[in-house]
Amino acid sequence: MAPHRKPRPAGTRMAGIRTPGLATAALTSVALLSQTANAAPPTDDKPSLEDVEKKVDDLYRQAESATEKYNAAKEKTTKQRTRVGTLLDEVAQRTQKLNDARERLGAFAAAQYRTGASAPDTTTFLLADSPQDYFDQTQLTSRLTDHQKDAVDAYVTEQAATTTKRQEASQSLESLTESQSALKTAKATVQRKLATARELLSKLTADEKARLAAIEKEKQAAADRTAEELARQQAAAAQQAAPQDSASGSGSTSGSTGSTGSSGPAGSSYSTQAGKALAFARAQIGKPYVWGATGPGSYDCSGFTQAVWKAAGVTLPRTTYDQVNAGTTVSLSNIQPGDLVFFYGDISHVGLYIGNGMMIHAPKPGAYVREESIFYDGESAIHSVVRPA
Repeated sequence: MAPHRKPRPAGTRMAGIRTPGLATAALTSVALLSQTANAAPPTDDKPSLEDVEKKVDDLYRQAESATEKYNAAKEKTTKQRTRVGTLLDEVAQRTQKLNDARERLGAFAAAQYRTGASAPDTTTFLLADSPQDYFDQTQLTSRLTDHQKDAVDAYVTEQAATTTKRQEASQSLESLTESQSALKTAKATVQRKLATARELLSKLTADEKARLAAIEKEKQAAADRTAEELARQQAAAAQQAAPQDSASGSGSTSGSTGSTGSSGPAGSSYSTQAGKALAFARAQIGKPYVWGATGPGSYDCSGFTQAVWKAAGVTLPRTTYDQVNAGTTVSLSNIQPGDLVFFYGDISHVGLYIGNGMMIHAPKPGAYVREESIFYDGESAIHSVVRPA
């Protein structure tokens, strides 16, 4: 911040002489300067590098949270669009059946007209807005043949069914419109957050960008140290459990290479599926993060984990909000390769655990699928661990 001139107290002396006029002028000048300072901060003021880093990280997190809302709205919109299409097809089919029933009644009316039998009543029925009300008010049904009664019953049934389907289609169309609006809002939010982050980064000098990279590197190093400590603790716990397993004759089957939990592996079936998931995940390393993407060329975080476990034959929901409930929650100390690690209070990020405190994930806009410590944003950022199979 540029220093601001401090006002002198009233009654300032100049060469030992009190000068009220000059003091008043000075105070007026100071007041004007103060007003100018409040109205227009100096243009050379700029946020610190730490502030920029925090703002950018926050914007990326907000963008990722908005991305998950976008994913949820997109999935809902897709399902509702399918539902609307199905209902409209059913309405068309019901309308055709109603027309067929009406034509059948028309044939009876024409026959009655030619024979002079009950023509006015039948014609009135065909023109009535509510056939059932007409029957309630008259006794036309007592003068109809069995075939005619069947035709009337069919017409009334189809009319009621068609009305119901039209109402369902109308409600579904309203819901679809609401979902499309939510989808549009979420998309705009993501784009706005990313644009703001890009603008902040674009204002950094080359030296500031280098310093920012150094800060990020130190954070990653600290996260790696925490991950190594977790791996050591798990290895020690596994060694303690080994003699007990041997004594009981149960043995110990290792999971995927790199880590075992203190309670032992999740089981051979899970280890097999997790191995397939990890193999697929490693093959995706280097592909770009793109919000809303589900592969194969790019991914967002939940799109990546969904694709990874799909390769292992397990179907996961689309969003982090749903994936966190698609399995068994386990403790961090019992984490196994293949488990999903969820982050932050709003569950806006997820990665695939691969062992030794590391995961593979699609990190954020501008980054690529990569291996990284699960403690990349501190242990407190970890929300939960879920075993999906």
